[in-house]
Amino acid sequence: MNPRTTPISTAVRRRVTLLTATLSALTLAGCGVVGAAGEDARPATRSDDITVGLLLPDTDTARFEKFDHPLIEQRVASLTDQQGEVVYANAGGSSTRQSEQFRQMVADRVDVILVNAVDSEAIAPDVRRAKQADIPVIAYDRLAEGPIDAYVSHDNELVGQVQGRALVNALGDDAEKSKVVMMNGEPADPNTALFKKGALGELNGRVDIVRAYDTEKWLPEVAAENMRKAIAEVGAGNVAAVYSANDGMAGAVIKTLQDAGVTDLPPVTGQDADLAAVQRVVAGTQYMTVYKPFLQEATGAAEMAVAKVQDRAIQFDALARDRVDGSTRRDIPAMLVPVTALTRENIEDTVVGDGVWTVRDICTEPYAAACAEIGLTP
Repeated sequence: MNPRTTPISTAVRRRVTLLTATLSALTLAGCGVVGAAGEDARPATRSDDITVGLLLPDTDTARFEKFDHPLIEQRVASLTDQQGEVVYANAGGSSTRQSEQFRQMVADRVDVILVNAVDSEAIAPDVRRAKQADIPVIAYDRLAEGPIDAYVSHDNELVGQVQGRALVNALGDDAEKSKVVMMNGEPADPNTALFKKGALGELNGRVDIVRAYDTEKWLPEVAAENMRKAIAEVGAGNVAAVYSANDGMAGAVIKTLQDAGVTDLPPVTGQDADLAAVQRVVAGTQYMTVYKPFLQEATGAAEMAVAKVQDRAIQFDALARDRVDGSTRRDIPAMLVPVTALTRENIEDTVVGDGVWTVRDICTEPYAAACAEIGLTP
Protein backbone atom coordinates (compact mmCIF):
# COMPACT_ATOMS: atom_id res chain seq x y z
CA MET A 1 0.00 0.00 0.00
CA ASN A 2 1.20 3.48 -0.80
CA PRO A 3 2.06 5.04 2.60
CA ARG A 4 0.12 8.12 1.67
CA THR A 5 -3.07 6.12 1.48
CA THR A 6 -2.72 4.70 4.98
CA PRO A 7 -5.84 5.73 6.92
CA ILE A 8 -5.40 8.10 9.83
CA SER A 9 -6.90 6.61 12.96
CA THR A 10 -9.68 8.85 14.27
CA ALA A 11 -9.12 7.86 17.86
CA VAL A 12 -11.74 10.26 18.99
CA ARG A 13 -11.79 10.43 22.76
CA ARG A 14 -14.74 12.73 23.00
CA ARG A 15 -17.17 11.95 20.23
CA VAL A 16 -19.53 14.07 18.23
CA THR A 17 -21.92 14.46 21.15
CA LEU A 18 -19.42 16.61 23.01
CA LEU A 19 -18.62 18.57 19.86
CA THR A 20 -22.30 19.18 19.32
CA ALA A 21 -22.61 20.38 22.92
CA THR A 22 -19.77 22.81 22.34
CA LEU A 23 -21.22 24.09 19.09
CA SER A 24 -24.72 24.43 20.50
CA ALA A 25 -23.28 26.80 23.07
CA LEU A 26 -22.12 29.07 20.30
CA THR A 27 -24.38 31.86 19.07
CA LEU A 28 -24.28 33.24 15.57
CA ALA A 29 -23.09 36.81 15.16
CA GLY A 30 -23.05 38.15 11.63
CA CYS A 31 -20.90 35.74 9.62
CA GLY A 32 -19.10 34.42 12.69
CA VAL A 33 -19.79 32.41 15.79
CA VAL A 34 -19.39 33.90 19.24
CA GLY A 35 -18.59 31.15 21.67
CA ALA A 36 -15.88 29.83 23.92
CA ALA A 37 -13.34 32.03 22.18
CA GLY A 38 -15.59 35.10 22.10
CA GLU A 39 -14.51 38.69 22.55
CA ASP A 40 -15.63 38.94 26.17
CA ALA A 41 -13.17 36.21 27.15
CA ARG A 42 -10.18 38.08 25.68
CA PRO A 43 -7.76 39.44 28.30
CA ALA A 44 -7.26 43.18 28.03
CA THR A 45 -3.50 42.76 28.32
CA ARG A 46 -3.21 40.56 25.23
CA SER A 47 -2.57 42.28 21.89
CA ASP A 48 -5.17 41.98 19.16
CA ASP A 49 -2.62 43.00 16.55
CA ILE A 50 -1.99 39.47 15.29
CA THR A 51 -1.40 37.86 11.91
CA VAL A 52 -2.96 34.54 10.94
CA GLY A 53 -1.48 32.75 7.94
CA LEU A 54 -4.07 30.83 5.92
CA LEU A 55 -2.92 28.28 3.33
CA LEU A 56 -5.63 26.61 1.21
CA PRO A 57 -4.90 23.87 -1.32
CA ASP A 58 -6.76 24.63 -4.54
CA THR A 59 -9.32 26.73 -6.35
CA ASP A 60 -11.13 23.78 -7.95
CA THR A 61 -13.07 23.12 -4.74
CA ALA A 62 -15.59 25.96 -4.80
CA ARG A 63 -16.06 26.21 -1.04
CA PHE A 64 -12.45 27.25 -0.28
CA GLU A 65 -12.61 30.60 -2.08
CA LYS A 66 -16.32 31.28 -1.60
CA PHE A 67 -16.73 30.30 2.05
CA ASP A 68 -13.67 29.18 4.02
CA HIS A 69 -11.36 32.09 3.24
CA PRO A 70 -13.85 34.93 3.80
CA LEU A 71 -15.40 33.30 6.88
CA ILE A 72 -12.01 32.86 8.56
CA GLU A 73 -11.02 36.41 7.65
CA GLN A 74 -14.24 37.86 9.05
CA ARG A 75 -14.06 35.87 12.27
CA VAL A 76 -10.43 36.79 12.97
CA ALA A 77 -11.31 40.45 12.48
CA SER A 78 -14.32 40.13 14.77
CA LEU A 79 -12.31 38.43 17.52
CA THR A 80 -9.56 41.06 17.44
CA ASP A 81 -11.52 44.31 17.23
CA GLN A 82 -10.62 44.54 13.53
CA GLN A 83 -6.90 44.62 14.37
CA GLY A 84 -6.07 41.04 13.41
CA GLU A 85 -5.01 40.24 9.85
CA VAL A 86 -5.29 37.11 7.71
CA VAL A 87 -2.51 36.60 5.17
CA TYR A 88 -3.89 34.26 2.54
CA ALA A 89 -2.31 32.05 -0.12
CA ASN A 90 -3.81 29.36 -2.35
CA ALA A 91 -1.54 26.63 -3.72
CA GLY A 92 -3.58 25.97 -6.86
CA GLY A 93 -3.17 22.22 -6.34
CA SER A 94 0.65 22.33 -6.18
CA SER A 95 2.40 20.95 -3.09
CA THR A 96 5.62 22.67 -4.21
CA ARG A 97 3.90 26.04 -4.39
CA GLN A 98 2.27 25.48 -1.02
CA SER A 99 5.65 24.70 0.54
CA GLU A 100 7.01 27.97 -0.84
CA GLN A 101 4.01 29.85 0.53
CA PHE A 102 4.41 28.16 3.91
CA ARG A 103 8.12 29.02 4.12
CA GLN A 104 7.34 32.63 3.24
CA MET A 105 4.86 32.86 6.09
CA VAL A 106 7.44 31.48 8.50
CA ALA A 107 9.99 33.99 7.20
CA ASP A 108 7.45 36.79 7.65
CA ARG A 109 6.89 35.70 11.25
CA VAL A 110 3.12 35.28 11.19
CA ASP A 111 1.70 34.44 14.61
CA VAL A 112 -0.07 31.20 13.67
CA ILE A 113 -0.62 29.17 10.49
CA LEU A 114 -3.83 27.45 9.39
CA VAL A 115 -2.95 24.98 6.63
CA ASN A 116 -5.10 22.77 4.45
CA ALA A 117 -2.35 20.63 2.94
CA VAL A 118 -2.22 19.71 -0.73
CA ASP A 119 -0.04 16.77 0.33
CA SER A 120 -0.07 15.93 4.03
CA GLU A 121 3.29 14.14 3.87
CA ALA A 122 5.11 16.77 1.79
CA ILE A 123 4.10 19.57 4.18
CA ALA A 124 5.71 17.92 7.24
CA PRO A 125 9.18 19.59 6.88
CA ASP A 126 7.50 22.99 6.72
CA VAL A 127 5.46 22.24 9.84
CA ARG A 128 8.70 21.35 11.60
CA ARG A 129 10.27 24.59 10.38
CA ALA A 130 7.37 26.56 11.86
CA LYS A 131 7.73 24.68 15.13
CA GLN A 132 11.41 25.63 15.30
CA ALA A 133 10.37 29.25 14.76
CA ASP A 134 7.82 28.96 17.61
CA ILE A 135 4.88 29.45 15.22
CA PRO A 136 1.90 27.18 16.04
CA VAL A 137 0.37 25.26 13.14
CA ILE A 138 -3.27 24.17 13.01
CA ALA A 139 -4.23 21.65 10.32
CA TYR A 140 -7.45 22.71 8.61
CA ASP A 141 -9.86 20.30 6.90
CA ARG A 142 -7.04 17.80 6.14
CA LEU A 143 -4.75 16.35 8.79
CA ALA A 144 -1.16 17.38 8.00
CA GLU A 145 1.86 15.43 9.14
CA GLY A 146 4.50 16.89 11.43
CA PRO A 147 4.26 18.51 14.88
CA ILE A 148 0.92 20.27 14.39
CA ASP A 149 -0.73 21.88 17.41
CA ALA A 150 -4.35 21.11 16.56
CA TYR A 151 -6.75 19.95 13.86
CA VAL A 152 -10.09 21.37 12.70
CA SER A 153 -12.24 19.38 10.32
CA HIS A 154 -15.35 17.32 9.97
CA ASP A 155 -15.64 13.71 11.04
CA ASN A 156 -14.30 12.42 7.73
CA GLU A 157 -14.87 8.75 8.41
CA LEU A 158 -18.49 9.67 9.11
CA VAL A 159 -18.60 11.40 5.70
CA GLY A 160 -17.83 8.09 4.01
CA GLN A 161 -20.30 6.26 6.22
CA VAL A 162 -23.05 8.70 5.28
CA GLN A 163 -22.26 8.28 1.58
CA GLY A 164 -22.07 4.48 1.74
CA ARG A 165 -25.26 4.19 3.79
CA ALA A 166 -27.09 6.42 1.31
CA LEU A 167 -26.14 4.13 -1.59
CA VAL A 168 -27.23 0.98 0.25
CA ASN A 169 -30.55 2.61 1.10
CA ALA A 170 -31.03 3.78 -2.49
CA LEU A 171 -30.40 0.27 -3.84
CA GLY A 172 -32.81 -1.29 -1.36
CA ASP A 173 -33.52 -5.01 -1.67
CA ASP A 174 -31.34 -5.25 -4.78
CA ALA A 175 -28.22 -3.99 -3.02
CA GLU A 176 -26.36 -7.31 -2.68
CA LYS A 177 -26.40 -8.07 -6.40
CA SER A 178 -25.88 -4.44 -7.46
CA LYS A 179 -22.63 -3.54 -9.24
CA VAL A 180 -21.08 -0.46 -7.65
CA VAL A 181 -18.14 1.61 -8.92
CA MET A 182 -16.04 3.48 -6.34
CA MET A 183 -14.49 6.80 -7.34
CA ASN A 184 -12.16 7.66 -4.46
CA GLY A 185 -10.19 10.89 -4.04
CA GLU A 186 -6.53 11.91 -4.22
CA PRO A 187 -4.32 9.30 -2.50
CA ALA A 188 -2.04 11.97 -0.97
CA ASP A 189 -5.02 13.54 0.79
CA PRO A 190 -5.36 11.84 4.21
CA ASN A 191 -9.10 12.48 4.15
CA THR A 192 -9.40 10.13 1.16
CA ALA A 193 -8.44 7.16 3.29
CA LEU A 194 -10.99 8.14 5.93
CA PHE A 195 -13.79 8.65 3.39
CA LYS A 196 -12.93 5.27 1.86
CA LYS A 197 -12.78 3.52 5.23
CA GLY A 198 -16.17 4.90 6.26
CA ALA A 199 -17.76 4.04 2.91
CA LEU A 200 -16.36 0.51 2.81
CA GLY A 201 -17.66 -0.08 6.32
CA GLU A 202 -21.14 0.41 4.88
CA LEU A 203 -20.66 -1.13 1.43
CA ASN A 204 -18.56 -4.25 2.05
CA GLY A 205 -20.77 -7.34 2.09
CA ARG A 206 -23.84 -5.32 1.15
CA VAL A 207 -23.10 -4.50 -2.51
CA ASP A 208 -20.88 -5.84 -5.30
CA ILE A 209 -17.97 -3.41 -5.70
CA VAL A 210 -16.85 -4.18 -9.25
CA ARG A 211 -14.30 -1.39 -9.81
CA ALA A 212 -12.51 1.14 -7.57
CA TYR A 213 -10.29 4.04 -8.63
CA ASP A 214 -8.16 6.71 -7.01
CA THR A 215 -8.49 10.18 -8.53
CA GLU A 216 -5.33 12.22 -8.95
CA LYS A 217 -5.69 15.67 -7.37
CA TRP A 218 -9.46 15.17 -7.19
CA LEU A 219 -9.61 16.18 -10.87
CA PRO A 220 -13.03 15.70 -12.51
CA GLU A 221 -11.35 14.89 -15.84
CA VAL A 222 -9.49 12.00 -14.17
CA ALA A 223 -12.76 10.76 -12.66
CA ALA A 224 -14.37 10.96 -16.10
CA GLU A 225 -11.59 8.89 -17.66
CA ASN A 226 -11.87 6.29 -14.89
CA MET A 227 -15.64 6.16 -15.35
CA ARG A 228 -15.16 5.55 -19.06
CA LYS A 229 -12.91 2.60 -18.16
CA ALA A 230 -15.54 1.22 -15.78
CA ILE A 231 -18.26 1.54 -18.42
CA ALA A 232 -16.09 -0.25 -21.00
CA GLU A 233 -15.34 -3.10 -18.59
CA VAL A 234 -18.66 -3.43 -16.75
CA GLY A 235 -21.16 -2.06 -19.24
CA ALA A 236 -23.05 1.22 -18.91
CA GLY A 237 -26.35 -0.48 -18.16
CA ASN A 238 -24.80 -2.71 -15.51
CA VAL A 239 -23.56 0.06 -13.22
CA ALA A 240 -26.16 0.15 -10.43
CA ALA A 241 -24.55 2.93 -8.36
CA VAL A 242 -21.42 5.06 -8.14
CA TYR A 243 -19.70 6.06 -4.92
CA SER A 244 -18.12 9.43 -5.75
CA ALA A 245 -16.08 10.97 -2.94
CA ASN A 246 -16.90 14.58 -3.87
CA ASP A 247 -19.19 16.72 -5.99
CA GLY A 248 -16.69 17.72 -8.68
CA MET A 249 -16.08 14.08 -9.51
CA ALA A 250 -19.81 13.29 -9.23
CA GLY A 251 -20.56 15.83 -11.95
CA ALA A 252 -17.96 14.24 -14.22
CA VAL A 253 -19.27 10.73 -13.50
CA ILE A 254 -22.86 11.73 -14.28
CA LYS A 255 -21.90 13.42 -17.56
CA THR A 256 -19.85 10.39 -18.59
CA LEU A 257 -22.81 8.10 -17.92
CA GLN A 258 -25.09 10.40 -19.92
CA ASP A 259 -22.59 10.51 -22.78
CA ALA A 260 -22.64 6.70 -22.76
CA GLY A 261 -26.38 6.79 -23.36
CA VAL A 262 -27.60 6.13 -19.81
CA THR A 263 -30.94 7.88 -19.37
CA ASP A 264 -32.06 6.23 -16.14
CA LEU A 265 -29.11 7.35 -14.04
CA PRO A 266 -27.97 5.22 -11.10
CA PRO A 267 -27.60 6.82 -7.66
CA VAL A 268 -24.37 8.82 -7.41
CA THR A 269 -22.99 10.26 -4.17
CA GLY A 270 -21.02 13.45 -3.61
CA GLN A 271 -19.61 15.76 -0.97
CA ASP A 272 -19.32 19.51 -0.31
CA ALA A 273 -22.81 20.70 -1.36
CA ASP A 274 -21.44 22.67 -4.31
CA LEU A 275 -24.16 24.73 -6.01
CA ALA A 276 -24.03 22.61 -9.18
CA ALA A 277 -24.33 19.47 -7.05
CA VAL A 278 -27.30 20.80 -5.09
CA GLN A 279 -28.97 21.62 -8.42
CA ARG A 280 -28.26 18.08 -9.65
CA VAL A 281 -29.83 16.72 -6.45
CA VAL A 282 -32.89 18.89 -7.11
CA ALA A 283 -33.04 17.60 -10.69
CA GLY A 284 -32.57 14.00 -9.55
CA THR A 285 -29.40 13.35 -11.53
CA GLN A 286 -27.24 13.18 -8.35
CA TYR A 287 -28.67 11.15 -5.52
CA MET A 288 -27.09 12.99 -2.59
CA THR A 289 -24.21 15.11 -1.39
CA VAL A 290 -22.68 15.46 2.06
CA TYR A 291 -23.25 18.88 3.55
CA LYS A 292 -20.42 19.93 5.84
CA PRO A 293 -21.29 23.14 7.71
CA PHE A 294 -18.51 25.48 6.53
CA LEU A 295 -19.55 28.13 9.05
CA GLN A 296 -18.81 25.91 12.03
CA GLU A 297 -15.52 24.63 10.63
CA ALA A 298 -14.17 27.98 9.44
CA THR A 299 -15.20 30.02 12.45
CA GLY A 300 -14.02 27.27 14.78
CA ALA A 301 -10.61 27.33 13.12
CA ALA A 302 -10.40 31.12 13.40
CA GLU A 303 -11.36 30.98 17.09
CA MET A 304 -8.83 28.26 17.78
CA ALA A 305 -6.05 30.16 15.99
CA VAL A 306 -6.72 33.40 17.87
CA ALA A 307 -7.01 31.60 21.22
CA LYS A 308 -3.68 29.85 20.56
CA VAL A 309 -1.86 33.09 19.77
CA GLN A 310 -3.39 34.91 22.72
CA ASP A 311 -2.55 32.08 25.15
CA ARG A 312 -6.18 31.58 26.12
CA ALA A 313 -5.79 27.93 27.09
CA ILE A 314 -9.28 27.49 28.56
CA GLN A 315 -10.97 28.74 25.39
CA PHE A 316 -8.61 26.69 23.19
CA ASP A 317 -9.30 23.51 25.13
CA ALA A 318 -13.05 24.13 25.02
CA LEU A 319 -12.86 24.26 21.23
CA ALA A 320 -10.49 21.28 20.84
CA ARG A 321 -12.43 18.66 22.80
CA ASP A 322 -11.79 15.77 20.42
CA ARG A 323 -8.56 13.83 19.89
CA VAL A 324 -7.19 12.20 16.73
CA ASP A 325 -4.05 10.26 15.88
CA GLY A 326 -1.92 11.02 12.83
CA SER A 327 0.98 9.05 11.42
CA THR A 328 3.56 11.37 13.03
CA ARG A 329 1.75 12.49 16.17
CA ARG A 330 -0.82 10.97 18.49
CA ASP A 331 -3.50 12.52 20.67
CA ILE A 332 -3.84 15.71 18.62
CA PRO A 333 -6.36 18.24 20.01
CA ALA A 334 -9.16 18.49 17.47
CA MET A 335 -12.54 19.95 16.63
CA LEU A 336 -14.62 17.55 14.52
CA VAL A 337 -17.80 19.05 13.11
CA PRO A 338 -20.76 16.71 12.31
CA VAL A 339 -22.05 16.29 8.75
CA THR A 340 -25.45 15.77 7.08
CA ALA A 341 -26.65 13.81 4.07
CA LEU A 342 -28.27 16.36 1.76
CA THR A 343 -31.08 14.99 -0.41
CA ARG A 344 -34.09 16.47 -2.20
CA GLU A 345 -35.98 16.26 1.10
CA ASN A 346 -33.82 18.54 3.26
CA ILE A 347 -32.29 21.22 1.03
CA GLU A 348 -34.29 23.97 2.71
CA ASP A 349 -33.25 22.81 6.19
CA THR A 350 -29.54 22.60 5.34
CA VAL A 351 -27.84 24.81 2.77
CA VAL A 352 -30.75 27.25 2.44
CA GLY A 353 -31.36 27.46 6.17
CA ASP A 354 -27.66 28.06 6.87
CA GLY A 355 -27.42 30.76 4.19
CA VAL A 356 -24.95 28.83 2.02
CA TRP A 357 -27.20 29.05 -1.04
CA THR A 358 -30.46 30.90 -1.54
CA VAL A 359 -33.49 29.41 -3.26
CA ARG A 360 -32.84 31.88 -6.09
CA ASP A 361 -29.27 30.56 -6.41
CA ILE A 362 -30.53 27.00 -6.71
CA CYS A 363 -33.79 27.40 -8.61
CA THR A 364 -32.61 29.00 -11.82
CA GLU A 365 -34.72 28.49 -14.95
CA PRO A 366 -33.43 24.98 -15.83
CA TYR A 367 -34.31 23.79 -12.31
CA ALA A 368 -37.50 25.78 -11.68
CA ALA A 369 -39.89 22.90 -12.38
CA ALA A 370 -37.88 20.44 -10.26
CA CYS A 371 -37.73 23.00 -7.43
CA ALA A 372 -41.49 23.50 -7.55
CA GLU A 373 -41.93 19.74 -7.44
CA ILE A 374 -40.21 19.55 -4.05
CA GLY A 375 -41.73 22.79 -2.73
CA LEU A 376 -38.57 24.87 -3.11
CA THR A 377 -39.76 28.21 -4.45
CA PRO A 378 -38.38 31.78 -4.15
